[in-house]
Amino acid sequence: MVFFRKKGKLRKEFDEKLVERLLDYKDIYLNQVELVDRSVDPPEDLLIHVKLSQVKYFFLLKEAKARNVLITKMK
Repeated sequence: MVFFRKKGKLRKEFDEKLVERLLDYKDIYLNQVELVDRSVDPPEDLLIHVKLSQVKYFFLLKEAKARNVLITKMK
């Protein structure tokens, strides 16, 4: 039954990495949204980058929810 201990350790490690990436993409997404809000006429490529950042952030958020990761514990 030694294998199960490693599984729990790996899960915790990957959960921590998931939370780190989630917080990074959240910052990136919010910064880009703020930049678009401040722009008078934002370029098309900036809007595409904002949409990509949004998709990545929401995907990681759904993954964290599916894995029942508590973000406040990981900070």
